[in-house]
Amino acid sequence: MGTFHSDKGALHGITVVVRTKAGPVYVGRCDTVTPHAVYLLQADTHEEGKDGKSIADYLAGAAQWGHWPRIDHIEIPAGDVASIQRLAELAS
Repeated sequence: MGTFHSDKGALHGITVVVRTKAGPVYVGRCDTVTPHAVYLLQADTHEEGKDGKSIADYLAGAAQWGHWPRIDHIEIPAGDVASIQRLAELAS
């Protein structure tokens, strides 16, 4: 049995961390990565110091307990993206 969305890319359906060049990070379920943008579903975002937490602390909590999906879907322009990695990689 294969994937039904083979055109969506290797990260489709995986919870990822998108770090941006401007500073905020996004955590969400990856829908598609294109040359133009990264599309996330059920996402959340965090900036350094928000709610008294560093980005590192926020990501450690998200890796251990999951994230709170406050954003239904978001398009992050490719030019703003510094890196993308699986959230599960932070837990190991």
